[in-house]
Amino acid sequence: MVKIKAIDYHLHSNNSFDSKQTISEMCKGAIEKGLGEICFTEHYSILPNEVSYKYLDYDKFTKEIEECRETFSGKLSIKKGLEIGEPYINKDELAKNIENMNLDFIIGSVHNIDDLKLRTYMKGKEKSQNYLDYFKEVYKVAKYSDVDVLGHLDLMKRYAYKDFGNYEFNSYKEIIQEILKEAIKRGIGIELNTSGFRNDVKEPYPSIDILKMYKNLGGEILTIGSDSHSIDFIGENFYDGVDILKSIGFKYIFKYEKRRPQGIEINSFSLS
Repeated sequence: MVKIKAIDYHLHSNNSFDSKQTISEMCKGAIEKGLGEICFTEHYSILPNEVSYKYLDYDKFTKEIEECRETFSGKLSIKKGLEIGEPYINKDELAKNIENMNLDFIIGSVHNIDDLKLRTYMKGKEKSQNYLDYFKEVYKVAKYSDVDVLGHLDLMKRYAYKDFGNYEFNSYKEIIQEILKEAIKRGIGIELNTSGFRNDVKEPYPSIDILKMYKNLGGEILTIGSDSHSIDFIGENFYDGVDILKSIGFKYIFKYEKRRPQGIEINSFSLS
């Protein structure tokens, strides 16, 4: 079997509000770390109260992607994507905004509830309410949004961990199952986001329990992303993610081109 290099389908450059690295720097870092393909998924929102609102200069972003594709041709495959927050809100306007962007990939994420950042929303509320309210928002992404994968599906644990600890899977099993069923029905995958290994939770987003449920329900589409905002963590814990998915029984990891998923046999990835 032909061995291929690691891929990273969740990266941010300084085209996102929370990164200072250029696309060129990120590409050089990916090559140095031995990756074969990356996808830039810059933050994007049409919600005026969101910090990403009108931040992305799409023409600049596209120009930089195209320049790097030429510069690093034969060394690195570079895809163009977005991470859209709360993509079920004003979705007709959103669709109009992105229809001519010629994107390869879209992550749908929940970063806010009721126009409040998750870490702000959770203040003064009970643990059960915070987690349940979050999963209800993720369900809206799965049911109503035009996205390719659900980003860091149980992200709330990152912000709630310090005050409440992790959530108990069985307490939210029903709503999680509805999220996954809806995603599978609509051809939406989920990402294994490795940034959780770098946070206090010390596990991926989503949890292994969710990944197992996804497999048991017939889900197949999975991407792996580091959610890195700097060269330091590009591709970080990719092979830990691969090992987890192998242990559960998944056969493929997916990449995207022009928003069409392409499965890669999981056994084809090589550490060399």
